[in-house]
Amino acid sequence: MSYLTGAPAGAADTDVRTGFGVPGIAHPLLAQTEWDELTRPGRSLHWVVLDVAGGPGVRPDPHCLEAAGRLRNAGVRVLGHLDLAHGARALPEVVSDAQRHVDWYQVDGFFLDRSPSDRTALPGIRRTVSTLRTLRESPHIVLGHGVHPYPGYAENADQLVTFSGAWSDYRWSQAAEWTAAYPPERFCHLVHGVPGAHLEEALRIARWHGAATIWFTDRGDGGGLTDPWETMPGYWDEIVSRIGTGVSE
Repeated sequence: MSYLTGAPAGAADTDVRTGFGVPGIAHPLLAQTEWDELTRPGRSLHWVVLDVAGGPGVRPDPHCLEAAGRLRNAGVRVLGHLDLAHGARALPEVVSDAQRHVDWYQVDGFFLDRSPSDRTALPGIRRTVSTLRTLRESPHIVLGHGVHPYPGYAENADQLVTFSGAWSDYRWSQAAEWTAAYPPERFCHLVHGVPGAHLEEALRIARWHGAATIWFTDRGDGGGLTDPWETMPGYWDEIVSRIGTGVSE
């Protein structure tokens, strides 16, 4: 079954429900309009990442609690941000962060940012994901590799981020051959610096590469000094209308 739509796995591309995975809007005090926009109906949101302070923070944040609650009341899946530091963080630290996300914000799953992608790290990720699945019922788990990982990772998460980066790299990117064995609902692409004039091209690339969850923005990373995901793309209304009901062309 599809992880996002309930449709049979391997359904034709014309039946794939393309939608948004929001990798982390700025704190609600700084981006109230953006958080409000995400609760509006018809936005085809697959999930929204809640990143309080590089994770859950050290104490419950009432503003984040309200924002997460409003999203969940609107039927949007909220994922707690967990930083794996490319596998450098100890399992107890990651689990502690995850437990606070569950206890304080009742998250529906976890976004494992900076996930390792090499074969040698797979056993550790398998242990991490298995432990996270015990913290709440049926958590949705996304591995944020940002590149195509060793194929075995696909068996240990609901979704994999197989591209995260700039449009200048994305437009020439290629999908790994092994991804063809999985339905598009298993893959996510996060791309910054996408010019409005190339939005349709970017959507076509996502479809060709078999990624049903996307986040495209015209915001740049400021040479690594700013976070392009912290605000909405300037063409948000346009991309919402292009996605429409979430069915790709």
